[in-house]
This record gives sequence, C-alpha cells and structure tokens, in this order.
Amino acid sequence: MTRTDRGRGRLKAARLSPRDVAHVGSSGLRSRPMRVVLSALGIAIGIATMISVVGISASSQAQLLRELDKLGTNLLVASPGESMFAGEEVKLPEESVGMVGRIEGVQDVGATADLNASVRRNEKVDEGDTGGIAVKATTADLLRVLRGEVGSGRWLNAATGRYPSVVLGHVSAERLGITEPGQQVWLGDRYFTVTGILDPLPLAPEIERSALVGWEGAKRLLGFDGHPTSVYERSTDAAVGDVRKVMAATIDPQNPQNVKVTDPSSALRAKAATEGAFSSLLLGLGGIALLVGGVGVANTMIISVLERRYEIGLRRSLGATRGQIRIQFVTESLMLSGLGGLAGVALGATATGVYAHSGGLPWVVPLWAVGGGFGATLAIGTVAGLYPAVRASRLSPTLALHAA
Repeated sequence: MTRTDRGRGRLKAARLSPRDVAHVGSSGLRSRPMRVVLSALGIAIGIATMISVVGISASSQAQLLRELDKLGTNLLVASPGESMFAGEEVKLPEESVGMVGRIEGVQDVGATADLNASVRRNEKVDEGDTGGIAVKATTADLLRVLRGEVGSGRWLNAATGRYPSVVLGHVSAERLGITEPGQQVWLGDRYFTVTGILDPLPLAPEIERSALVGWEGAKRLLGFDGHPTSVYERSTDAAVGDVRKVMAATIDPQNPQNVKVTDPSSALRAKAATEGAFSSLLLGLGGIALLVGGVGVANTMIISVLERRYEIGLRRSLGATRGQIRIQFVTESLMLSGLGGLAGVALGATATGVYAHSGGLPWVVPLWAVGGGFGATLAIGTVAGLYPAVRASRLSPTLALHAA
C-alpha cells in the first residue's frame, strides 16, 4: 500500500456547524439549571449596578439640560460689588433698569430691591422669627425676564403693585403656611394680601425665598428709596458675551468695579457637566461585582469539567478533536455569562426607570452603556471559560473513561 493510499484511508474529524456548537454548548446548562441561575446571578448584579449607575446619572443630566433649554443661558444679573473703601455701602443707581435696557441686544430687564422689613403670618409672631424670608420690591417685568410662572393667583401689575399686595415664592409660601391667594400676611406694620404664589425658579433661588412687593407700593408703604439690589436682564444668545462686557460700565460709568455681573445658568451648566463625577466609585463597585461573577463562572466551568469527564472521554473516543472540546466549553461559558448579562441589563434598565419615574426625570439608558456592559460579560465569559476548556481538551479519553 502506497503512502497516498494510506492517506486516503485516514479518518477525518467531522466539523461542527454553528447549530451543533450551540447544542453541545448548552447541554451542560440545561442539565444543571439551578447552578446556572446562581452562577449567572453574580454577572447580573455587576452589570445591573453599572447600567443603573450610568442610567441614573444620564437621566439626571438630561433633566438638567432640559431645564437649561427651558430657562435659557442668556440671563445675567447685576448686583452691588465691594467698595474700594472699607465700610462704604455700594448702591446701584436708581436708573439702572433703564440704562441696561438701552444696551444693544438686551430684550427684557427687571429688578428687585431688598427692603428693611419682615414678613410674618400675623402680627403676634415675634419680629425676629422671619423664617429666612426676605422682603423685596420688584418691577412688573421681573417674572417675564426670569421666565417664571405663577402657580396660583396672579402676578403684580400696575394696579396691585401700588397697594398692600404681595406675591410669595413657593418656599416662602410653605414657610408661612400660605396655600392659596387671598390670604393675608403681616408685612412691615400692616397686613398685605397675597395675590399669587410662584412656581420654583431654578435660576433665581433667592426669589423662591422672598415676599415680593410692587415697586411703587414699596416706595409708598415701606419707605423704599428706589435703588435696586439686583438687575436681571435677558438678551439674545449671540449678545450675551458683549452685554456682559459693558453691563457694569453702563450701570455705573464712574465706578464699574462697584457692579458685580453674574450668570445664574453657569451653576446648572457646571452641575450638568459634573453629574457623573461621583458615579466613578459605584462604577468601580459594579466592576468588582462583575469580576467576582466572572470568577464564579470560571469555578462553575471547572466543576463542570470534573463532573463530565466521562462525557468528555466518550466524545474524544468517538472522534471529537481537542479543538471541538475547547469550543464546547468556551461556548457554554459564553452562554452562561450572556444570560447573566441580559438579566443584568434588564435589571439595570428597570432600576433606572423606577428611579426616573419616582423623581419625575426622563428615562435615559445610554446605548453605549448597554453595549459596553454586555460586551464586558462576553469578554469575561470567554476568559473564564478558557482554562476549563483547555483542561477538558487535554483529558486523555482512556483515563477519563477509566476514572468514570
């Protein structure tokens, strides 16, 4: 017999189709369902932690960006700065509102002024018990500049602003126990009628804790001298930078250093930019849980190899190659990790949805987090299954059948 004839008579190992690989890879999972659940649980917890951390952070950031879109980033506030001379009180000019309104690009201007008065539920409450509520005079345009809304009642107008009428921020209304317009509060030395209660104002938290009186009414009833404490202006988006440069000099040409100009929206922008900064620790914990889950998968696969030595020996004696044995156990490890990954993604997305719904936030689960998390499980599954797969492929068919 020639060498060619001997080569033709040699048996060739059968090739496994993808369907066959999936069938033999899932056989170990189907025979031990409880072990599969417990092993996949570690992977699921790690992925769920990572998905929920990223999702909650993204949902909070989306809410902040939504607020910024609604409130705008073109609001500037001018207030008295610090005088060069110690002890000297700095005041903005009475005509500040009109002067700012003449700056090119400015659309709306409003102002408030701090008043030397307190507001209480009635005259029997101690004068020092202010509850942290400030009394301010306000121009009629302030609400439009701040893009605020009146939750109940009405905003001050030219008529009500001249008489003992007051609008409360939502925080001040809660502290005074005022639930609806028409009730009265003791302001200064007389009762004022509450005409409205404002909704929250994220860009002006100082207004939320204030009792607002009309500009003319404050002059007539509370001794207001007409100097504003804060001037709020809303300009076009393109003009914000230019307005900020000239605003202080416009208000007080002789002493522009006495005017401080701030951007209230910068705090929200910074918060949105750093929303995920404190999520790193939780992501690290999720990664540790995922690693522990991977160790659990590797341990499960090693035990599976030890328990199935007879099966491995029988397959090898029937012609299965070492490569086919390796593929079988790596596939089994991938399936085990994949099941845990799918369960973890579902749990993480559900946890994010519950948090977002309870807090009134948009439900956001970034696709990169889902893809990255599931990809990490497959990578861990591959690594966790390599050693058991190699160990299984190196078993001698004779020794494996003999030991069984």
